[in-house]
Amino acid sequence: MALNLVEAAKTAANRGDMLAAGVIGTFARASGPMALLPIENIPGNSYSYNREGALPGIAFRGINESYTESTGVINPLSEALRIAGGDLDCDVALVKMFGAERRAREVDMKAKALGQELSRALIKGDSEVNPREFDGLQKRLTGAQLVENNAGTGAALSLLNLDAAIDAVVNPTHLIMSKAMRRLITAAQRTVGVAGTIQFTTDAFGRRATTYNDLPIVVPYEDNGGTEMLAFDEAAAGGGTTSTSIYVVNMSPGFLSGIQNGAMEVRDLGELQGSPVFRTRVEWLMSIVLEHPRAAARLRGITNAAVTA
Repeated sequence: MALNLVEAAKTAANRGDMLAAGVIGTFARASGPMALLPIENIPGNSYSYNREGALPGIAFRGINESYTESTGVINPLSEALRIAGGDLDCDVALVKMFGAERRAREVDMKAKALGQELSRALIKGDSEVNPREFDGLQKRLTGAQLVENNAGTGAALSLLNLDAAIDAVVNPTHLIMSKAMRRLITAAQRTVGVAGTIQFTTDAFGRRATTYNDLPIVVPYEDNGGTEMLAFDEAAAGGGTTSTSIYVVNMSPGFLSGIQNGAMEVRDLGELQGSPVFRTRVEWLMSIVLEHPRAAARLRGITNAAVTA
C-alpha cells in the first residue's frame, strides 16, 4: 500500500519508533510536494513498469468485410532507486550542557535539509549532471506535456494557458509553483476581467493552503542557501532567463508517485570511538516514477508580471 510521508510518520509513531516519526514528520513539513507523493515499497534496487504509448486502432466494418489488425504500443521502462541522506554529529559536551534536546534539534535540521534537497530533485533533478540523483519533472516532461505560455522569451501568465496545462494531465491533483507565482495568481482574483477561482483551505499540518480551480497550490521550499528553485531565472522557449514554470501533477499510484526500499531510516550510531560526538545517520533509498504519459505537465515561459485572462 502506498503511503505519503505524513502517513508514514504516523505509522512510525504507532509502532513506537518516535525518533523516525519525528524526523519523517519534520522532513514532510520542510519538503513541500515531496510530502504529498504516495510512496510504494519495492524489493531490490529498481522498479519496472509499462507505460502506455499508443492505443490500438478501431474501425467500423461492413458485412463480409474484415478488420485490419492493430495493436497498442506499450513501452517497458525501469526506475532505479537512489540513496539520499547524511550523517550528523553532536558533540558530547553540547548534550551535557544543553541536554538531549540539543541533539534532537540537530537531527531536525538534517531532516529539513534532506526534505529541501529532495524537493529540489523532484523539480530540477538531472542524472546527467549528477548521476547519483534521479531526474526531476523539468527533465522528464517533453512533447505534449511541455506547454508553452509564450513562444518567445516569456510573458505574463495567461490563465487560459494554465487551464490548457491542467487539461493536459489526467485527473490532476496539485499545482506546483513558487511563492511569487502564487502571489500573482492570488492578486488576479482581485483584478476585474481576470479573476480565476481562488479559494483557501488548510493542509495536513493545519497551514493555510491556496487552491486554483479546486487544485491545491504546493510551494517547494528554498534550498539550504535560501535559493528559490522556481525563481524567475529559467529559459523560455525563445531564450532569455527571466521566466518560471508551473507544474500540474497527478500525485497518485499509477501516475506520479515515489518508490522506496523500506521507509526512511534514522539510526542512532552512538558515540564515535575516535571522536567525542554522538552520530546519527538519516538515509532513504527512494526515487520517483512517472508511470502514466499524462501524469504531469509543465507550463513554461512565465514572467514576473500581472496575470492575464
